[in-house]
Amino acid sequence: MLIEKPRQFAARILQRHLKGGEFVEDIFEDVIAGSGLKPVDRALVQEITYGCVRWQATLDHIMDKLTNGRIQGPPMRVLLRMGIYQAMMLDRVPDHALVNESVNLARTTGLENHTGFVNAVLRTCVRDRDKLIKEWQDLKKTQPATGWSHPKWLVQRWEKRMTKEELVALLEWNNRPPSVYARLNPLRTLPEKTIETWRADGIGYDFKNYDWVPENLVFELKSLPPLAKLASFQKGSFYIQDPSTLLAAKMLDPQPGERILDLCAAPGGKTTYIAQLIDDDGEIFASDADPERLNLVAENCKRMHITSVSTYSVDELENYRRNGGELFDRVLVDAPCSNTGVIRRRVDLRWRLKPEEITRLRNVQLELLQRATSMLKSGGILVYSTCSLEPEENEQLITAFLEDNPLFDRESERTLFPPRDQVDGAYVARLRRKS
Repeated sequence: MLIEKPRQFAARILQRHLKGGEFVEDIFEDVIAGSGLKPVDRALVQEITYGCVRWQATLDHIMDKLTNGRIQGPPMRVLLRMGIYQAMMLDRVPDHALVNESVNLARTTGLENHTGFVNAVLRTCVRDRDKLIKEWQDLKKTQPATGWSHPKWLVQRWEKRMTKEELVALLEWNNRPPSVYARLNPLRTLPEKTIETWRADGIGYDFKNYDWVPENLVFELKSLPPLAKLASFQKGSFYIQDPSTLLAAKMLDPQPGERILDLCAAPGGKTTYIAQLIDDDGEIFASDADPERLNLVAENCKRMHITSVSTYSVDELENYRRNGGELFDRVLVDAPCSNTGVIRRRVDLRWRLKPEEITRLRNVQLELLQRATSMLKSGGILVYSTCSLEPEENEQLITAFLEDNPLFDRESERTLFPPRDQVDGAYVARLRRKS
């Protein structure tokens, strides 16, 4: 039986990703499932695949220089991206091994007639690496979209409203592997008990403090086995969640005994945190347009032993209102958005997003806000949030909403900027319906 090496797995994932239609994270999990790879080899596959996708524009620029602009077919493009990425951005593989393994990989991926070409290109890359790195650093200054591997239209959009320092900091941030954070569930167990369990499971962690969350609630996990194998996760002791997503629930400021609506609830991170904030004492209606993702809300509530949450499809929620259902004290609209604040976390998002998507999503966001107004009590609180950095989806959208809805006041708003706040990007606005 032929045992595949990590780079063969990486090549399979990247070839499949190049066909389009699938997120690279989903392909990775599908290909790796049942592979039996050791954790260190799994980490190498992830490093190569995610790195090649993040740095795609830069790698292709270097590839063009090394091949005199010759257009490469998909299999060769993947193989050379992998080789160049390892030569330029990783230092764990000796140069001779890198070239030899790339040549061997060519033989197993239908490129056996091109092994000489692969050998020549990667040997040149290794030989001229210092020169190529210097040119790459210059490229970051002269052509930041290519040098930092982002879509040109998105970089141009950010250049119009950010300082040069802010732009570079954001581009650099987006190319770092994301941290993993755990939000503890005090409804289930005391923080010290969870930490004790983590230590027993060999999980490294750091305490993290932010002005919008209590102390000893959020931890950065330095190592994390598969969640299915962790009893503390299965028993509901914690939820994997970036700290930025907790700001919306904080600004919602839910109180015990209230009736609360989370209009775009899936997969349930904000919903379950709202339940924590009210000590699971109240009524939380969780709704979402995607039935499968709405099921995740119910599953997460069950796992975390939360009883105050009920799930409602869009139609069920409409029927509830038509039949005279009681209005809500507070409504959270965590709207679908361009996700430009979480590019670091969603590996191939930058290549999927198109400029026209921001305009389309703006219309969706306004419709959701209008729907929320019909469900909110007089004097009630409406919180709108996104993980976007785009003003059209954030401040400008709220201004437009208020112009058409004079019964609402903007009480506060806040933007989390990743390099400054060291969390994913987010925007939150708190509105109050006049009595």
